[in-house]
Amino acid sequence: MPAPSVEKPRPVDLADDRPIIATFGDSLSAGFGVEPGKSYPDFLQKEIDRRGLRYRVVNAGVSGDTTTDGVVRLATVIALKPAITIVEFGGNDGMRGLPVATTESNLEKIVAALIAAGSKVVIAGMTLPPNYGPQYIQSFEKVFRDVAARHKVPLIPFLLEGVGGHAELMQRDGIHPTAEGNQIVAATVMRALAL
Repeated sequence: MPAPSVEKPRPVDLADDRPIIATFGDSLSAGFGVEPGKSYPDFLQKEIDRRGLRYRVVNAGVSGDTTTDGVVRLATVIALKPAITIVEFGGNDGMRGLPVATTESNLEKIVAALIAAGSKVVIAGMTLPPNYGPQYIQSFEKVFRDVAARHKVPLIPFLLEGVGGHAELMQRDGIHPTAEGNQIVAATVMRALAL
């Protein structure tokens, strides 16, 4: 995944009083490599609107962020007072081969703080390419299951289910979905939200 950039989460319209669903994560939430309006949070908003549900999706994704960056940005997301937060971090930790214990500790802090602030949480799980080795991949995937189980929150086992590994739905880097791929990701997230 790309190195951390200077991009900031998009400004929030304070006049809009719908409950917020925050998509808190890295480039997969930010919509790296696709045109504006084609990220998975954009498609999620369209589906919510189509169903006549009264929620506003706020994209708090920043490309390149690790779980450590997520901890640093927690206060900004908590300040939004989200009704629901989709926590999507870990991919950059894994791609950089960071210790799994660090990823777990950071995810634990993020999820615990959001719950304490009154937000419902959905954890978006991730996996890694086979070249990272089965042992590291298994421990990495287990982090998401363990944190979700400890906090009794919904888990999307693999955010890119049905997208990752499908060349026609992924950008040339093989890491980020195309606009079509993001539509499928949004549908996966919508099912997990069970609104």
